[in-house]
Amino acid sequence: MDPAVTRLLAMYEERAAHEHKLMLSAPEQFMAQLDEYLISIGPAAGQLLHLLALGSKAQTLLEIGASYGYSTIWLADAARATGGKVHSLELSEKKVSYAREQLRSVGLDSYVQFHVGDALEILRQLPGPFDLVLVDLWKDLYKPCFELLHPKLAPGAFVAGDNMTFPPNARPDAIAYQQLVRTKADMESLLLPIGNGIELSRKRG
Repeated sequence: MDPAVTRLLAMYEERAAHEHKLMLSAPEQFMAQLDEYLISIGPAAGQLLHLLALGSKAQTLLEIGASYGYSTIWLADAARATGGKVHSLELSEKKVSYAREQLRSVGLDSYVQFHVGDALEILRQLPGPFDLVLVDLWKDLYKPCFELLHPKLAPGAFVAGDNMTFPPNARPDAIAYQQLVRTKADMESLLLPIGNGIELSRKRG
C-alpha cells in the first residue's frame, strides 16, 4: 500500500479513537451529534475487505454507506491494484465532499464514483454485476438493500455486512439481515468476529 494512503488511514483511525472515547464518556452528546462522527468499519475490517478485493481481483466494488470515506479508501486502493472501480452510495453531500477531498489527496479519486441520494433508489438503477459489496448504512435498510443487490451479484461475489455484533441496539436488524442472507440458496455465509462483527457472504459460483 502506498505510504500516503497508510498515513491517511492512520489519520482517520486517530479521529475514530478520539470519537470512541467521547462515545464512552459522553454517550448522550455523542448520540445527539451522531451524524458528525466517522462511525467507520475500523482497520481490521478494512484490511479484510482489501484482501478480499485483491484476492478475488474484484472489478466492480459497491459500498453502501460511505460516511466520511474511511472504508472508501480501503476499497479504492484495492480497485487501483485490480483495475476496478468503486461505486459508493451516500446520502450526505457534505460527507461525500469530504471523502472526495481525502481520496484526491492520495490519488485515489479516479477509482471511485459517488452516488449521492437514497440508497434504495440508487440500487434499483445500478446494473451490476458486483464482485464485492460492503453494506454499512442504517441497519433497518440492510434487508431491503440486500434484496435489491442480490440478483446483481456476480458468481463468487462477496458481501460484507458490518455491525453484526455492535452496537447492541442494532442487533435485531443485524439478526434479521443474517437470517435473510442465509435463506438464499445460492449464498453461503458466516459471522466473523472482526471489528464490529461482519457477516461475510459469498454467492456460489
